[in-house]
Amino acid sequence: MSRSVRVLLGGGLMAAAVTMTVMPVHADEAMQSALVSQVDPGYRLGAEDVMLVSVWKDEQLTREVVVRPDGMFSFPLIGDIQAEDRTVEAIREELVKRLTKYIPNVNVSVAVTKIVSYKVYVVGRVNKPGEYLVGHYTDVLQALSLAGGLTPFAAENDIKVMRRVKGMQQSIPFRYGDLRKGKDLEQNIILQRGDVVMVP
Repeated sequence: MSRSVRVLLGGGLMAAAVTMTVMPVHADEAMQSALVSQVDPGYRLGAEDVMLVSVWKDEQLTREVVVRPDGMFSFPLIGDIQAEDRTVEAIREELVKRLTKYIPNVNVSVAVTKIVSYKVYVVGRVNKPGEYLVGHYTDVLQALSLAGGLTPFAAENDIKVMRRVKGMQQSIPFRYGDLRKGKDLEQNIILQRGDVVMVP
């Protein structure tokens, strides 16, 4: 990865902003453990995320698996399983269902050990532009907080979120000045993987 992910553990843009946990790309194992321990149960996996699948009393079926670019991962006995855009619990349930054919009363646990797929980008007139790898869903205000807030010369009502949907680029307006005054709060949308927040 060409640019290091900056770390900001809290504070920021508004007093009401939620404290964030961010993992730098080259974090050590302790930092990674701290990150994944806070993964929202509703988190949907993406390519390159890593899970630990444990089958009780079967060491040969206990292993780390990586979500491939095609959104799948492979597991002994049952082959490929779709993981992208699914929760850990949904994957666990499918593993149990498919392994039951081979192992009666199978007990399976699944845990996320590394989150690599959920990256957002903040560019333009912010204090710390760059790429951010975050451990849970992030809205626009939180992303701007991670980037250290706007510079004095930022056009706060001309911010845009650039999003690619099915190969097509979308531009979603974000008027920070209005939001700061308590207007149009619904524009503080949850960012998706790969979204770019542009601050002119």
